[in-house]
Amino acid sequence: MDHKKLIGERIKALREDCELSLETLAEKLCVSAEFLNRVEEGAAEVSVSVLHQIGRICGVDLTTLLTGESPRLHSFTVTPAGKGVDVHRRAEYAYQSLAANFAGRKAEPFLVTVPPGKNKEVKKYHHDGQEFNYVLKGEIRFFIGEHEALLKEGDSIYFDSAQDHAMQVVGDEPALFLAVIL
Repeated sequence: MDHKKLIGERIKALREDCELSLETLAEKLCVSAEFLNRVEEGAAEVSVSVLHQIGRICGVDLTTLLTGESPRLHSFTVTPAGKGVDVHRRAEYAYQSLAANFAGRKAEPFLVTVPPGKNKEVKKYHHDGQEFNYVLKGEIRFFIGEHEALLKEGDSIYFDSAQDHAMQVVGDEPALFLAVIL
């Protein structure tokens, strides 16, 4: 079955278990009810940050929404290189969850890869919380509200993610960065 459809079904079931109407959850997420309905039907993709918000609102782990399984580890978890849980959210980004097996985590760390030329159009998002990004490879232009910041290997940015924000790969090389959603 299509990954979007599976996630949409999980969101709908969770929303109903939490006794939230489509309109109420959409309002809490700052999205339209029409968009949320399309997500639940598997007809639209939803960002990891919105999934994270749904998990917070309904008291479930992001891993449960992504995989259908609950994380089980409470003391620590090790994620070997290249073995993070693949998260298919936006076609232009490749996410790997680096703590998917840890139950009750307070942050969502991801390793994100963006090929050059895949995000030429800057599409801004916003969500509750804060975000930290650390560039491991390549150059990335971050757009936070009305501001821009060019980050190179070793640079980092921390921001209030309720502000509209986006990123764009600069140059002909793929970008690799650590993203932590709080």
